[in-house]
Amino acid sequence: MAKFTKDDFISGLKEMNLLEIKELVDAMKEEFGVDPSAVAVAAPVAGGAAEDAGPSTVTVSIADPGAGKVGVIKAVKEITGLGLKEAKDIVDSNGVVKENIPTAEADEIKAKLEEAGATVEVK
Repeated sequence: MAKFTKDDFISGLKEMNLLEIKELVDAMKEEFGVDPSAVAVAAPVAGGAAEDAGPSTVTVSIADPGAGKVGVIKAVKEITGLGLKEAKDIVDSNGVVKENIPTAEADEIKAKLEEAGATVEVK
């Protein structure tokens, strides 16, 4: 098997979408028994103008789970890779779903949570 470098790995991650990265994290948990989800993967910003538009990283939290609480719990579980109880605790406490993430990823997460019925804050 050919060995690849850290730069090759990072280049490959940049080409993946959020769902593919989550599947990779789950596979790494299963294979190695380690939770690599603490590592944030940020796509490069195209041009310097986008950085001036706002903060480079944001925090996504739940303001209100809404009527579809079970769907919101499932969405949080999928987004974070946490267990069911941990995801439920986040939803019950209107807690932080993800911190210090790029705004593009935050927009994707916000859309998923709002689709499940939650009211979401991005700070």
